[in-house]
Amino acid sequence: MSTPLPPRSLNQPLGGNEMPRFGGLASMMRLPVATSAAGLDAAFIGVPLDIGASNRAGARFGPRQIRAESSLIRPYNMATGAAPFDALQVADLGDVPINTYSLEKSVDIITDFYREVLGHGCVPLTLGGDHTIALPILRAVAERHGPVALIHVDAHADVNEEMFGERIAHGTPFRRAVEEGLLQTNKVWQIGLRGSGYAADDFDWPRRQGFTIIPAHEVWWQSLAPIMDKVRAVIGDAPCYLSFDIDGIDPAYAGGTGTPEIGGLNVPQALEIIRGCRGLNLVGADLVEVSPPYDASGNTALLGANLLYEMLCVLPGVPVR
Repeated sequence: MSTPLPPRSLNQPLGGNEMPRFGGLASMMRLPVATSAAGLDAAFIGVPLDIGASNRAGARFGPRQIRAESSLIRPYNMATGAAPFDALQVADLGDVPINTYSLEKSVDIITDFYREVLGHGCVPLTLGGDHTIALPILRAVAERHGPVALIHVDAHADVNEEMFGERIAHGTPFRRAVEEGLLQTNKVWQIGLRGSGYAADDFDWPRRQGFTIIPAHEVWWQSLAPIMDKVRAVIGDAPCYLSFDIDGIDPAYAGGTGTPEIGGLNVPQALEIIRGCRGLNLVGADLVEVSPPYDASGNTALLGANLLYEMLCVLPGVPVR
């Protein structure tokens, strides 16, 4: 007769009545910091890289500022009833030690780091960093899960052939992902695209690959819940990755970013997108392009921290109470 295993002791965010919110260790949600993903169901990971950015730098400071602003977030989601810390073992794994002088080397460092995390069955939730980091993360994710469905929120399609002659940059990750077979292209949704471009092909190329494009101007003043119903129906039970560029949201709400574009999504729409992912087989997610030097108020990082918490709340296995 086997002896029953003792119940797991699950990590909890440090509460505001235990330590003032302006005190304590500045980990994501003031969770314990871990050095390994062993035993974790999900983990927050920072990737402080912005050498792939083409306009305003500063996203290297994103992970640190997002963590600082996350101290206000409490464990229970009052709107959705999600209680992630009732069932998942979650910790902050710190930052990937990128090479700030070499984008090429950094990409390999990131893939190696995520390969180790995923090898423990841990779902990574990433604090960026510029959007270049999505490619090395997707390489590791596809190694474990095969080609994945993708929900990509952004002002930009990030499918450039090259930037200044370079094939790896924050405007190229999803073209490279297609070329490398990392995506189920008929299950890719790009939401919030807008702004000026060089040619119609900026958005037509992803359509030719099978992507579904939802330009921002087509959903002004609309709830995105019906669109997310369609997204879930199309993606089904396929492994799915969520990549959320903060510039998908209008700069009125998220001005601290490298490449702002007017006419974007609003914050309730952002919440509808993430909450609409509940029921999907999410195997990873990121929140990128927060550039604290361009928002002294901290509001962009605060928004990013809350969106990452919402991502945690829709992971498989999170109970609703």
